[in-house]
This record gives sequence, C-alpha cells and structure tokens, in this order.
Amino acid sequence: MTSTVDTAADASRSTPPSGLIAVARAPGWVRYALLAVGLAVAAWLPNGLYPAVAVDILCWALFAVAVDLLLGFTGLMSFGHAAFWGTSAYVTGLVAIHAGLPFPLAVLAGALAAALLAVPIGYLAVKRTGIYFAMVTLAFAQMVYYVANEWRSVTQGENGLQGVPRSFFGLDLTDDYYFYYAILPIVLLGLAAAWRIVHSPFGRVLVGIRDNPARARALGYPVHRYKLTAFVLSGFIAGLGGGLFAVGHRFVSLDVLHWTTSGKAVIVVVLGGIGTLWGGVLGAGIVVRLEDWLSFSGFEAIGLVTGGIFVLVVVLFRRGIWGTVADLARRLAVTRRG
Repeated sequence: MTSTVDTAADASRSTPPSGLIAVARAPGWVRYALLAVGLAVAAWLPNGLYPAVAVDILCWALFAVAVDLLLGFTGLMSFGHAAFWGTSAYVTGLVAIHAGLPFPLAVLAGALAAALLAVPIGYLAVKRTGIYFAMVTLAFAQMVYYVANEWRSVTQGENGLQGVPRSFFGLDLTDDYYFYYAILPIVLLGLAAAWRIVHSPFGRVLVGIRDNPARARALGYPVHRYKLTAFVLSGFIAGLGGGLFAVGHRFVSLDVLHWTTSGKAVIVVVLGGIGTLWGGVLGAGIVVRLEDWLSFSGFEAIGLVTGGIFVLVVVLFRRGIWGTVADLARRLAVTRRG
C-alpha cells in the first residue's frame, strides 16, 4: 500500500526540479528580468496588501523554502518542521523580552536554537526514509509541543509569550508597514542562502542522493552526513522565518509548534511546486492571501477551501504552479527554436 508521503517523496526523486532548471538555463537577461520583477513585487507588497499580511507572506515564504530544500532537493518529507519554526519563535520572543536585544539579533538567536535542535532530531530521522522519516519528525515535533505546553514558567503555556518587542536601535517599528521593510533584507538573505545551497556542489550532491542514494554511497559520499547537513540548514532557514513571525505578531502561542503548522508548510510547497525553490514563495503568497481574504469575509471553514485547492493542484498541476508555468515556457521555447 502506497502512502501519500511516499508518493510525494517518490515524485521529488523521479522528477527533476524542472522549474528551477528552466530558470537556470534561461538566458542571462531573462534571469535578471525575473529577479527585477521579484524585487519589485517585494518592494510593492505592503502597498498593495495589508502590511501585516505582507509580513506573514515573507515569513511563510522562508518556511516554505526551508521545507522545499529538504523535500524537493533531498527527497525527505518532514511533518515536523513546526518544531524549528516554533522553537525559534519562542527563543526569539524570550531573547527580545528579557535581553532587550535588537530584533535581528533575537531572530538570529532563535534560528541558531532551531539549527541546534535540528542536529539530534536529524541525526535520528535521516536514517529513515519515506513515511518512516515523516513519522519520526512528526513525533519529535509533538514532543517539542508537549515540552512547550508544560514548561509554563518559561513559555507561559497556553497563554503564550505576549508583548514581544520590535526594538531596532531606537527606531519606531510599531507600524507593520515600516516593519515589513525592516525584515525584507533578512528574508532576502535567507532566500539567497537557500539559492546558493541548491546551486553549490553540495546541492548537486543532495540531488544525486535524492535520485539514487545507493549510487551516491557507492561513489563515496557519506549519504547520512549530507542529509543531516541539509536537515540542519533547513531547520535554520525555517527558524529565521519563525523568529520573524514571532516579532511580527508580537506574540508567540502554541500554534507555532502544532503539527498543522508543518502540514500547512507542506501544502504551500506542493502548491507552488516541489523542487522549484521559488514555488514556495509563490505558494506562501497565495495561501496567506487566501486565508486572510476568507477570514475577512467571515468564512469559517478556511481549511476546507485551502484543502480543496491543494487537491486540485495535485491532480491538475503535478509540478505545482511555478513548476508547471516554467515547464510550459521551456516547451514553448523549444518549439519556437524547432
């Protein structure tokens, strides 16, 4: 019997990340044009949307890219990344509240805590694949959720951490509009780091391990070590997003550690396109904007709508939105040259 997790993982192994390849093989002016468009959209976003929604899109974009780094380029489906997102959120909140550090340093502390947590979890999890890997990561994430819920003297339990400051060298960032532009460079650095990882020799080895781990092992690559490194890097990037999410909301609740948060991140990646990297950014924008619109409209069954869209995308666009569009553009270019 084949599980959904195995199917998604198999798809990421058997199908190359065509969206990313199409962009990488495009002429230089096309790549620069896409970069310029992306930066222009990022600069415009809080002017076209409610700034708080724009902040959430940036945070979830980092989270989705972190998950895609593991799923799309290593072939590992994690249902426990909320552990890193939430751990960073709590550490960021605690550092910002008690140490009074500028929020970038607090976010960095949270991301480092997430990466540190990813080491033992990843060490045990990467020895498994498919549904077993997913269940191990989910189990560890639930353990972290339980600890956060019971350690009330630190996390405040169900009440959460309230009043997380946005201190930044005396600047007033209480307005979400200005806070968006304050965190935008951090998000861009996180996305650039993910892009560099994927396009490095290390990233190419990860793709080789994803496609054929036995061959990679026969060639002398320490497969488990590479997987663990990817797992820790993914946890760090997810931690960046979680820390920014905590400062952006100025509140940290147990929801950041709930398993549904991990599930939402996976949905965002599949919607945008597994193994496309930038598909996660697009998927984050769609999902966050859709949820905001539905909640503003008074619609309560938001999960029903997002779940239905997820099913349609999986059935009709096997490569996700970004992957499908990039693949169509590649085929059109081949047809014109032919």
